[in-house]
Amino acid sequence: MENLDETFAALCDGTRRAILGRLMQGETSLSELAEPFHMSQTAVSKHVNILSDAGLLVVEKRGRTRHCRLNAEPMKQATSWLTDYQAFWTQQFDNLALYLATEDDK
Repeated sequence: MENLDETFAALCDGTRRAILGRLMQGETSLSELAEPFHMSQTAVSKHVNILSDAGLLVVEKRGRTRHCRLNAEPMKQATSWLTDYQAFWTQQFDNLALYLATEDDK
């Protein structure tokens, strides 16, 4: 859980979330990763570097090509942290439903 801030900071950008979504399909080269985005490869590289620094993807250089692959481990940690809040909100909604049901009986 020590890198939770980096994970959420990296995930706060839509382009970076789209990059991770693409990498769910499998490893790809940086140039192929950049194709669907209407930005330069340099701009995409900056997003990739942020994701890499957060541990959300791994970049491997093979010859002249950089290949990227997803590392979902930090997202499992974020999901675990969020699960606690899901339980809290579920309980709140259950309490609200109970309250509303007792109000209907009056």
